[in-house]
Amino acid sequence: MSKLLSRLSLAATVAAGLLLAGCNDAPGTAAGSPPAKAATEPVSVAAIEAGAKGFSSGALMSKRTVYVFFDAQCPHCGALWEAAKPLKSQARFVWIPVGLLNAASTAQGATLLAASDPVSAMDEHETSLLARRGGISAASNIDAQKEAVTKNTELMTKLGFASIPTIVGTHAQTGATVSQEGSLPTAALATLLGLQPPAAQ
Repeated sequence: MSKLLSRLSLAATVAAGLLLAGCNDAPGTAAGSPPAKAATEPVSVAAIEAGAKGFSSGALMSKRTVYVFFDAQCPHCGALWEAAKPLKSQARFVWIPVGLLNAASTAQGATLLAASDPVSAMDEHETSLLARRGGISAASNIDAQKEAVTKNTELMTKLGFASIPTIVGTHAQTGATVSQEGSLPTAALATLLGLQPPAAQ
């Protein structure tokens, strides 16, 4: 009996690890869940510009704009936040919060939108998440921002994306619209966007 309980406990631990391992699976779902719905709107930078609300980091006056759908509770999104920093002189990154993973996602995303300095708030939030303290506390009086996060989530779904983070931008060299579901290290992110990779340290 004790061996059976031990095996069940191990199986439960492994299953929990798999569920927590990846924001790159279908958002908010476990492995084996139905695939995301097909896009009801073509992926375009114009659609995101018109329908999403986010905050900017990087070269704010740059003609090159990169859009990132992210969930405040997603560790892979935090990894992308850090990976984008070495490219901040070459592009403006617009971070678009969505609410997919758990109850804190929408409130924390709304809090970031409402912050007077969202970039600093995001740094604080990611530091807290990395330390397993859960991220920033939700602000009060953020109903309008929560509604914006809900609309961002609906737009992401309409565009047919199934993973977070999701990156959408225009390739700096070819002008083609590019997208990527899932996080990337800095060099691969630069390649996707046609930016100059940072010098090797």
